[in-house]
Amino acid sequence: MQVLLINANYAPLAVVTLPRAMRLLARQKAEVLETDSRAITTGTAGVTVERPLVMRMRSYVHAKLLRHPNVSRPLVIARDGETCQYCGCQPGRAQLTLDHVLPRAQGGESSWENLVAACRTCNARKANRTPEQAGMVLRSQPRRMMLSVASRIDLSAREVWGQYGYH
Repeated sequence: MQVLLINANYAPLAVVTLPRAMRLLARQKAEVLETDSRAITTGTAGVTVERPLVMRMRSYVHAKLLRHPNVSRPLVIARDGETCQYCGCQPGRAQLTLDHVLPRAQGGESSWENLVAACRTCNARKANRTPEQAGMVLRSQPRRMMLSVASRIDLSAREVWGQYGYH
């Protein structure tokens, strides 16, 4: 069992083992944000708790950030939690497309800040217009992903981790 460990500022740090996660909790260095419904028994006291999926450090940990990765379809979809950024549906990775918030026809670039995951229906509805022109609202602003996240953590491994793939 692995646990996504995020920094105090909600930027992903690493994937840790369950024993490591439990040590961080016991030392009160981290708090649980997301749990699995399955219970586990820990320590010699035999305390039963829900299994953590995502934990946040209580204090900021200085992590070296190398650079931002190149934009790619899998990373944009992972950053957006495999969710359409217009309607919120989750049709699956294969059914999601990349949408340019500012269309290329209007000078938009293929950048982290201009690409979002969109279902085919929403992408077709928006067409070559901005969300405002199409009467649509983005669920979240697209943000740049960190290399440390992209290279060390497979955010698609657990559905709940995707929402922590950017800061």
